Amino acid sequence: MNAAVDSICIFRLSALGDVTHMLPLVQRIRLHSPEARITWIIGRFEAKLVGDLPGIEFITVDKKQGLAAIWRDLRASLQGRRFDALLLCQLAARANLLSTAIRARRRIGHDWAKSKEGHSLFINERITPAAGRHVLDTLYRFGDALGLPDAVKRWEIPLSAADEAFAERHLPGHQPSLIISPCSSHVLRNWSVTGYARVAEHAVRRHGLRVMLCGGPSALERETGAAIERECAVPTLNLIGQDTLKQACALMKRATAVLTPDAGPMHIANAMGTKVLGLHAATDSTRSGPYSDLRWTVDRYDAAARKYLNKAGPDVRWGKRIEFPGVMDLISAETVIERLDALMDWRQAEGLTR
Repeated sequence: MNAAVDSICIFRLSALGDVTHMLPLVQRIRLHSPEARITWIIGRFEAKLVGDLPGIEFITVDKKQGLAAIWRDLRASLQGRRFDALLLCQLAARANLLSTAIRARRRIGHDWAKSKEGHSLFINERITPAAGRHVLDTLYRFGDALGLPDAVKRWEIPLSAADEAFAERHLPGHQPSLIISPCSSHVLRNWSVTGYARVAEHAVRRHGLRVMLCGGPSALERETGAAIERECAVPTLNLIGQDTLKQACALMKRATAVLTPDAGPMHIANAMGTKVLGLHAATDSTRSGPYSDLRWTVDRYDAAARKYLNKAGPDVRWGKRIEFPGVMDLISAETVIERLDALMDWRQAEGLTR
């Protein structure tokens, strides 16, 4: 690493999935430049996931505040400070404007092809385009701009003994389990209650899996969980709204698999080393699917592109969301069940027991 880069400011406020995608980059910096002082400007909710990472200063932002109020708070928090490098990892207009509260010699941003919403006006350097399509590959490129050697991609989400004990209490022993996290905040990414119920029934009857429902406390998530319970003909444990973010991480760490649309839990489960049955039609799994293993993902993005945009998936602009009513109906319960069966067959062949 360039010896002159001793202080680094990372700007990535949200969302949970993208914050999780930042972790291999953060680990790369800490591995190859342990002396560097790292400051991460992050959303208040997202800080609940990673804000206890050792050796990093976190400055939290209440995203519910207005732009001017956030800018003033940031400016006050950083009074008199100038960083050697700012990693402006977020492209949204609000992020670009807020970055003006941060003084830095090098302002490193995204490559030309991905820049939008005035991003180019707020940076003086760019990363080179990533070879892969995934968001994580793009974020990882910020390490190249710092002159860092490559590293094995690792995710670190600290868990307390109490978090681990909570998970063991609800998923005891070694019986395989399927966690269903049914909701994205982008409602047009959400699959059907009937589909989740059919998969849960198959998981119990065919594979003897325990099925757990997980999610946040929002009305949408609670209502969806209750609807799945009503429709499902087998027992499920519904913890929606009853666990913390860290406890959810610990549960996913113990689970055999997690079934979820493109949302934060997909990427948290991947970070915990758990296999993910990802549901993609509104979004492209090669861009935003579970990074480590796409084998169990159901991807109907190409079919969605052809139906709603009249073009093939590979011809759609990087990052384009096909969020149309009914798009997730392109995913059938039978297709998801086939992926679950394939995962369980693979586990048996590998001699895995939980």
